[in-house]
Amino acid sequence: MAQRAGKADLPLHGGRVPRWLGDRMTRLGAVITEAIVQHYGRDELFRRLANPFWFQSFGAVMGMDWHSSGITTSVLGALKRGLTPLSSELGIHVCGGRGAHSRKTPEELLHIGDRVGIDGSSLANTSRLIAKVDSAAVQDGFDLYLHGFIVADDGKWVVIQQGMNGDRRQARRYHWLSEGLGSFLDSPHAAIEGRDQGEIINLADRRADCSRDRQLDLLASLGPDKIIREFKVLDGKTLVNYEQDVQPLLPYLIMPEHHDVREEDANMRRLHGNLAAAADRGPVDFEDLLLTPGVGARTVRALAMVAEVVHGAPCRFSDPARFSLAHGGKDRHPFPVPLKVYDETISVMKSAVRRGRLGRDEELAALRRLDDQSRALERYVTGPDLKEIVAGEFERSFSYGGRSVFGWEPAPDSEDTDPADKVRVSGG
Repeated sequence: MAQRAGKADLPLHGGRVPRWLGDRMTRLGAVITEAIVQHYGRDELFRRLANPFWFQSFGAVMGMDWHSSGITTSVLGALKRGLTPLSSELGIHVCGGRGAHSRKTPEELLHIGDRVGIDGSSLANTSRLIAKVDSAAVQDGFDLYLHGFIVADDGKWVVIQQGMNGDRRQARRYHWLSEGLGSFLDSPHAAIEGRDQGEIINLADRRADCSRDRQLDLLASLGPDKIIREFKVLDGKTLVNYEQDVQPLLPYLIMPEHHDVREEDANMRRLHGNLAAAADRGPVDFEDLLLTPGVGARTVRALAMVAEVVHGAPCRFSDPARFSLAHGGKDRHPFPVPLKVYDETISVMKSAVRRGRLGRDEELAALRRLDDQSRALERYVTGPDLKEIVAGEFERSFSYGGRSVFGWEPAPDSEDTDPADKVRVSGG
């Protein structure tokens, strides 16, 4: 049985992703996805997409607003654009989207079913049922506006959909996974994200089985009109007492309202491990082995976080803010998107994946070593605080091709040593 993996607060943000970032998100999202499939297979990719912490970190490393609801729309859109040309090769198909696109999901699934030989009609019904469960069976005050359905050639799938509560300026994201799913009405969610805003009506919980049966009995014996009259008499009283078993505590990722990245938002030990690993492995793996033109120390630091998205265990993604330090954010938080670095990251990843298709996995192995080194070093490293790292990024933003929704970053008066280069390994 698929189990709920956790929940989180997601501030509701509007706006659009600029094309210069959206195009890069498409390319980076596709190549990270392909790297995961090459290393771990499609099932592992789907498990990660069903993990709310990994999903948020995935969006943050691609330059989206690290804490906001906009990650859901932009990541699913990037995957749909980036993976559609690769669907025959990877056997992965991304359907649905926001608004009108979500309503076309069943039609898309029928088409995919005809093309690859899976039961598209059953998948279309699954899509409709999942939307109904999260909009009707789970009445939590959030209206669904996004439905993404990702399906493989073998019929396995993952669904990510999101609702909004405009009054509270909050969003809630729902994750579903076909693996281990036995029933749509017995706690089927892989995860539900969102702020704890009081009690909700969740008829999709296994503990509500008695309630569902009693509601059907009432409807059959009394009819809707008499039920309404009885409800008025009993107004203010508890109609159904659910079984009072306590659900185990689940990880709760809190996405704060503040847009800037603060030190408490990132695990600094892990961040220093990323930076130290880049300084330690970079000269060995990315100059002598990869020989990728133009790849500098700053790109290797970004690659250390991309490598963690590819290889990291679920427990590594409790601080999505840290991954925004790879390629910044479109709104200049934590700093403008360094386009030169971003493009070099894409170039290295594409080269590694391309060679991996041919059975030459030296470059993918180098990324794996980079991630391994991060975990090994984070127990010992020390380094600058977050404010100093971010200040250094702003100082060099012009030379990195820094850009945000506010425009290109201007040239500074002077360029000093990058504070991130001060990361050091301490004894003990």
